[in-house]
Amino acid sequence: MKVYYDSDANLDFLKDKKIAVLGFGSQGHAHALNLKESGMNVCVGLRKNSPSVEKAKAGGLEVKSVAEAVKSSNVIMILLPDQNQKKVYDEEIAPNLKSGDTLAFGHGFNIHYKQIVPPADVNVMMIAPKGPGHLVRRTFQEGSGVPCLIAVYQDPSGNTKDLALAWAKGIGGTRAGVIETNFKNETETDLFGEQAVLCGGSAQLIKAGFETLVEAGYPPELAYFECMHEMKLIVDLYYEGGLSRMNYSVSDTAEYGGMTRGPRIITNETKKEMKKILDEIQSGKFANEWLNEYNSGSPNFNKLREENKNHTIEIVGSKLRSMMSWLKK
Repeated sequence: MKVYYDSDANLDFLKDKKIAVLGFGSQGHAHALNLKESGMNVCVGLRKNSPSVEKAKAGGLEVKSVAEAVKSSNVIMILLPDQNQKKVYDEEIAPNLKSGDTLAFGHGFNIHYKQIVPPADVNVMMIAPKGPGHLVRRTFQEGSGVPCLIAVYQDPSGNTKDLALAWAKGIGGTRAGVIETNFKNETETDLFGEQAVLCGGSAQLIKAGFETLVEAGYPPELAYFECMHEMKLIVDLYYEGGLSRMNYSVSDTAEYGGMTRGPRIITNETKKEMKKILDEIQSGKFANEWLNEYNSGSPNFNKLREENKNHTIEIVGSKLRSMMSWLKK
């Protein structure tokens, strides 16, 4: 697998373009500001009453309506929430696209699941930083960057990959390394990682461990420290050097206990359920479920949010974190 760095990308491919970044949230603000500071001609497209209008203007960026931003630009990056993109595309983006324009995405969801079907004479690319927007922004300002994935879905101009690499360089990605993939692989692996491990699996594991200790009569404060607070220490070791780094850094007792008991928690049955989750992602079942949930007013989503908010681990954690003065920084 080839990794692209600064020397493989040329900002000149973007310098003569007018760029619109639609959205100014976590990723939107980072892309727009980093590109501006890389010398690109950037505007931000927002709805009239968006609370981000003043933030974007404060960053020295020109703000336009979504329709005007698309109409006046050659390269349009859509960084709106997945569930909102189709409506905005149908109503404000598609009517203002021009032949030869380039549509860019930070995640492949709407293209892969055909919620958005661009015309054949428009380039379609993806630049997906593998980190949250605040990190994309901060590392850029520090002179480094966050690794990125790039992909090309449509290439009528013949230089869409060059445009994607230029964009990645403009936001700092080629300082860290850029890997080429496709919309399908990025979308499906990203959703799977979120659901089975990062946002779903880890949260359920933490809650189950906390509940087990509390139900056995241990103080919830101790359960919080053991199952939630110390998770960051372990994840930081994973981040720095993988599983081996973690095992090297913990005690022999912890290493042996983890290796012998871990497989009793994450069993073959767990892996079978992971396969079912992956099947739902690959077939489009999850995408349809999520979009139907959102379009029906999110009743189940809101219920689950409220249940999580009121879980004992959140109540105990809020109290304990208020004692941690370093977090307030």
